[in-house]
Amino acid sequence: MNVFQRFTEHVRAAVTALAEAGVFPSPPDLSRIVVEPPREASHGDLATNAAMALAKDAGLKPRDLAEKIANEMSKRPEVTGAEIAGPGFINLTLDPAVWREALAGIVRDGAAFGRGGVGAGRKVNVEYVSANPTGPMHVGHCRGAVFGDALANLLAAAGFAVTREYYINDAGAQVDVLARSAFLRYREALGEDIGAIPEGLYPGDYLKPVGTALAAQYGGKLNAMPESEWLPITRSTAITMMMAMIREDLAALNVEHDVFYSERSLIDGTDRVGATIAALRAEGQVYEGRLAPPKGAPVEDYEDREQTLFRATGFGDDVDRPLKKSDGSYTYFASDIAYHKTKFDRGFLDMIDVWGADHGGYIKRMKAAVKAVSHGTAELDVKIVQLVKLMRAGVEVKMSKRSGDFVTLREVVDEVGRDAVRFMMLYRKNDAPLDFDLAKVIEQSKDNPVFYVQYGHARGHSIFRNATEVLPDMPGEGPARTAYLSQAPLQRLDDPAELALMRKLALFPRLLESAAVAHEPHRVAFYLYELASEFHAQYTRGNAAPHLRFIIQDDPQLTVARLGLVQGIVTVFASGLALLGVEAPSEMR
Repeated sequence: MNVFQRFTEHVRAAVTALAEAGVFPSPPDLSRIVVEPPREASHGDLATNAAMALAKDAGLKPRDLAEKIANEMSKRPEVTGAEIAGPGFINLTLDPAVWREALAGIVRDGAAFGRGGVGAGRKVNVEYVSANPTGPMHVGHCRGAVFGDALANLLAAAGFAVTREYYINDAGAQVDVLARSAFLRYREALGEDIGAIPEGLYPGDYLKPVGTALAAQYGGKLNAMPESEWLPITRSTAITMMMAMIREDLAALNVEHDVFYSERSLIDGTDRVGATIAALRAEGQVYEGRLAPPKGAPVEDYEDREQTLFRATGFGDDVDRPLKKSDGSYTYFASDIAYHKTKFDRGFLDMIDVWGADHGGYIKRMKAAVKAVSHGTAELDVKIVQLVKLMRAGVEVKMSKRSGDFVTLREVVDEVGRDAVRFMMLYRKNDAPLDFDLAKVIEQSKDNPVFYVQYGHARGHSIFRNATEVLPDMPGEGPARTAYLSQAPLQRLDDPAELALMRKLALFPRLLESAAVAHEPHRVAFYLYELASEFHAQYTRGNAAPHLRFIIQDDPQLTVARLGLVQGIVTVFASGLALLGVEAPSEMR
């Protein structure tokens, strides 16, 4: 049961009744009505903006319309209070039976609780990670990988048809540098002393296996070839092996993709980049022209020459953008336009790209491109993930023997575990910088959010194990326990903190919906920590006040009722952690 959805319908019904009574000269727009938690818990259980949203339609002052809506809502038996606040908010207080009914619904629905249909099966493409296949993934890639994966989970839970995509940047200068670096390791594998790695090549030891593989397959044959012949061979082998390593790194983090899309496929065989440019030219969006010199800071891709330009300014960008370099090859931007057109051609009107902090200046032109290739029908949302500063007990960690100049994702996962990495990468909003302390994320304390939340789930299961002394006939986990707890006398739950926990649990469906629509999975992590805090606090109260304990030795019925509450809590913990890609342990070791 979604309490907020239910009362949104009740408020709409109240407004409809007023419209039928002649309060509105024409049918009001009910879609503008929002029901949400009040800013202060003392103001009531729910708040609605209905009067402020519809006052103009009614030709009334917001507070005057609020009084009429409040009177209508007061007729409902579940509403024990309807008060007007500020410019016209209506605060509703509900009968506690509403929250007990919501808890019963959680116990009944189990893992399905909170999942919604706001997405209505709409296709959405989430592209994340898309790291250059030039080496192992580093801790910066890690944040984008976790964010994108959790966002995809969240959108799927909200009813969207999600495709998880990785764009392989396997064309361009950087993979040629990779090939030359691998060729050096190939010569090393043949026994040659290669000395220090030259400036501009990749120095990490991770390329040694590529050199060994090339030596095993080709012997000394590559050495006898000119670069024009050995470069594509070496490049292909290196990219294949780098992508295999990247897939292994992602698997260690429990990150999955449905599609790995090759940039090189855009130009090999059918030239999709050229076809896209030609189509835009036919529509007047590509022309030959000369750009004015940039004002202020220099622009990276500026050249003072006649060139092929995309009319980006026609779609909200600051300047028009080059599509070809002076040597006639395509710019990165031209390939990116063609790539996003393939997304549109595959039926995606909703696209989400997860990029690193250094790509912020690229957003406007890419949004302009998506508008152009989709004729304004597709939407691109770019989520920037800010930098991660890796710490150990407050001291910054920068270097890695394996990579040569950065700490790899795999090293971090191996040291602190996948759960700690995933939860903490989501325990900050994506566009806020993150300090990740390797020592603190393994502490067993309230200051370590992932431990605190997982301990909440484990504590709930511990309560069930201990309860068998009072309730020896209680079934184990599964449908039998659900049926058993569905008979719990939840009316026995009347402690204010118990009711507060029920209200917190009932918020979960609305939280998932709003987080999915806003593309903000960090909201789930914050919510789970708040739920853990309230649950642990109630458990602690039982130590000082035995009548508040979850297990009451001489009152089996009250114990069953409180176990119903615990079941709701562990259900939401498990669902929320699953969305974040974090394990929900039944016990902590």
